[in-house]
Amino acid sequence: MTNIKKHAEDTCPIVYQCRLSLSTRTVNHLADLLRRHLKAIRSRWRILPPGKIAVIVLAVLRHDERLADMAGGNDVSESTVRRWRDELIALLAAQAPRLDRALKKVVNQGGEVVLIGGTLIRTQRRTGPADRRNYSGKHRSHGLHFLALTDENGRLIWISAARPGRTHDNTAARHDHILAHLRAAGLSALADLGFRGLDNDIRDPVIVTGYTASRTHKLTAGQKEANRVLAVGRAPVEHGFAHLKNWRILTKLRTDPAHATQLLRALLVLTNLEVDR
Repeated sequence: MTNIKKHAEDTCPIVYQCRLSLSTRTVNHLADLLRRHLKAIRSRWRILPPGKIAVIVLAVLRHDERLADMAGGNDVSESTVRRWRDELIALLAAQAPRLDRALKKVVNQGGEVVLIGGTLIRTQRRTGPADRRNYSGKHRSHGLHFLALTDENGRLIWISAARPGRTHDNTAARHDHILAHLRAAGLSALADLGFRGLDNDIRDPVIVTGYTASRTHKLTAGQKEANRVLAVGRAPVEHGFAHLKNWRILTKLRTDPAHATQLLRALLVLTNLEVDR
């Protein structure tokens, strides 16, 4: 019994180092953003400098480090790290562009086409019947549905609000008035078969989707070739989603779904900083 107590008294926290695979530009951007915010709210003191706070928050977002672990390794409380995380996510999300401004920027840069796609961000299953709407039959998993637009090179330009996982791509697109915004900007969009029926204008379609076969109608050689060309053109949007999901905090969201929209928009800003470096 004496030996057990002796070993317990001799124990101390073990801290290890981990490489943060992000550019200095991203860290500096986040630190400068925090400095400007502290100046705006006239806050003269934080327990750690803005640069260190930025690294801690980026570690949480990039590697999904637990708040308690980051707090223990930096001699602060878990609630302090949580407050820093939420504060910087809000500041970053405020920099995410609105849909109309994002499309206008594409036009100003000489673009004519954008790529649209939907994705599911998996979440932990919650108790109660209200969580059933978050179940996606397509992915056979609980999660939140997001729409995203990219340019022709796969750079994310806009991301929608979070919706229940069972939401269909067309339903989300109609709710965000994607078709009307594209027509107003004079742009077209390449989309997958999940968006069939969204644009019923046969003469001048804005949203281009592929052909689908049925029991009574097989695809012709020309239609198969058109689908192949469309798939090649749409490939960059999947690359955009891949860059976004490099942030491991999205592996399985544990945050409140009400905060997921803000988180995704903050990660959009960070993703573009990394892609554009």
